[in-house]
Amino acid sequence: MNHTRVVVTGLGALTPIGNTVDAFWQSAIRGTSGAARITRFDPTLFRTQIACELKDFTPEKHLDRNEIKRSDPYTQYALYAAAEALADSGLELSQIDPFDIGVIWGCGQGGMQSFEDEVKAYTQQNFNPRFSPFFVPRLLVNMASGMISLKYGLMGITYTTVSACATSNTSIMDAYNYIKWGKGKIFVTGGSEAPITEASIGGFAAMKAMSTRNDDPTAASRPFDTDRDGFVMGEGAGALILEEYEHAKKRGAKIYAEVVGASMTADAYHMTATHPEGLGATKAMHLALEEAGLRPDQVDYLNMHATSTPVGDLSEIKAVTNVFGEAPDHLLISATKSMTGHLLGAAGAIEAILCIKAIQESVVPPTINTQQLDPAIPTGVQILTGEAREMPVNVAMSNTFGFGGHNAIAVFKKV
Repeated sequence: MNHTRVVVTGLGALTPIGNTVDAFWQSAIRGTSGAARITRFDPTLFRTQIACELKDFTPEKHLDRNEIKRSDPYTQYALYAAAEALADSGLELSQIDPFDIGVIWGCGQGGMQSFEDEVKAYTQQNFNPRFSPFFVPRLLVNMASGMISLKYGLMGITYTTVSACATSNTSIMDAYNYIKWGKGKIFVTGGSEAPITEASIGGFAAMKAMSTRNDDPTAASRPFDTDRDGFVMGEGAGALILEEYEHAKKRGAKIYAEVVGASMTADAYHMTATHPEGLGATKAMHLALEEAGLRPDQVDYLNMHATSTPVGDLSEIKAVTNVFGEAPDHLLISATKSMTGHLLGAAGAIEAILCIKAIQESVVPPTINTQQLDPAIPTGVQILTGEAREMPVNVAMSNTFGFGGHNAIAVFKKV
């Protein structure tokens, strides 16, 4: 049996409700919504005209000119969050073998904005049409992991995971496993996404997956509510430094929490819909708890994937009751996408940060906007709505699910 322990020693966040971990956390426990009318482009002709955009983020203040020139916004977000996480970790990179540190980063869409901009520019050129030499590097989905590695000289295992909205937890799981297997001592992991573009918003709107509550954006993301009508798009990044416990202990690192379990399964049911009985999600949660050596009644807080879609929220509730029962008095649940919107491939990263902060601060962030619970939800399921709650959190679970039937679960524990 592998007894290698993996801990979290650094955090970084760039979100629609805060541009640092502390700002993000404070906004989350206050129940702040990041939704508003889209400003990135004119959304007038779109079914959905709202999103959770970043606020007051100017790349020029944080990245050098060449980094900006060569990278899509999703990579810029990744570089920003990774910088905060590495600084927070206290790692002295010059004193560590660069082959001991890797980057496993997640993104669902890659450089969507760069792709749109370049194709539009190409079609408008009547004379000598050409593409930028940075076109391919900017759109590649693996470029964020590569750019983080390049910036800091990190030469360990480095690549990108893609599992739609389960992507960040997939990255965390992979980093966790590679440390357990002795393939690295430290990983920068997490995810980033920059999906507030015309093509992305238009595509998801065409699927009728997003809310059209355009006249009331701050209340549009309302998981579990009887009037929920789809998710609200978000953007940003979340970064975690995962480190082998003995290595972290030896250098006197600050330890936020321990990663004790992670798992993935597939629904094998539908391209975009979750399994109505939550079979894949149920198995994934059981496997993560089994690896963690925990019983369901030992989990204190569950950050649900719950995107505010009519079908998805209920299938996840079904999976939760399959694992924890229909009246789990020990378990408190919240859906923080009600505040941040859905960051697609970055969702799991920022929600993992909230789970870790809940453990550290003994506070559970709330679900906002939920006025009337869907009557299909068992009355014994405790969904925290309205305000944050102070309570001991020793174990927290983060659920993520993605198009294609991907289910990825991560479990964190107080050290």
